[in-house]
Amino acid sequence: MAADLPRRLVAEALGTALLVATVVGSGVMADRLTHDTALALLGNTIPTGAILVVLITILGPISGAHFNPAVTAVFALRRDIEANAAVAYVLVQIVGGIAGTFLAHAMFELPLLQVSQHMRTGNGQWVAEIVATFGLIFTILAGLRARPDAIPWLVGLYITAAYWFTASTSFANPAVAIARAISDTFSGIRPLDLPGFIAAELLGALLAMILAGWLLAEPKPIRQMKAAE
Repeated sequence: MAADLPRRLVAEALGTALLVATVVGSGVMADRLTHDTALALLGNTIPTGAILVVLITILGPISGAHFNPAVTAVFALRRDIEANAAVAYVLVQIVGGIAGTFLAHAMFELPLLQVSQHMRTGNGQWVAEIVATFGLIFTILAGLRARPDAIPWLVGLYITAAYWFTASTSFANPAVAIARAISDTFSGIRPLDLPGFIAAELLGALLAMILAGWLLAEPKPIRQMKAAE
């Protein structure tokens, strides 16, 4: 990456803050405009997918546009990012996410600091988060192999779809989950439910990395394969 670490960290914090502000803010707006839960979820989904396309496009060239500790962890395990930079990325992602929640609350004149009472727990929720994060990480890794220029759209469209086909509405992001725990609004999650979500997200990310590492490996030349036999 051409950018130095401080600029990369600012890009990660800014991107995560704007992502969370969009998730929380659009949830508040949708909940205020309709009592139809399905319609409110749609109003929450479209802005989230859209902002991901924008943020990854404009900030990707600076920091790689992770905005997600699970993504950063996978890239660190693949040695695509330095260990010290990865730790810093995760820290600023969490701080940026919390700032995004505060920003959304301020825009809608809500108490800045809240504790969510929205219960999200149980086997179905955890399996959904494994699936959601697995799909996100696999989409990124496969997209980098097949169409790097399409990553913003691939991620935005995947999250838009995953909002609806997963029981958890696809958090797929530990930093976003933490930020949503301090918002007692449509998109919130009880702090008590965070450990299960984060564990499921990291497991899904690890499984995706393992499968992608095998499935997307460069094929061996025929001569090399015969020699190995």
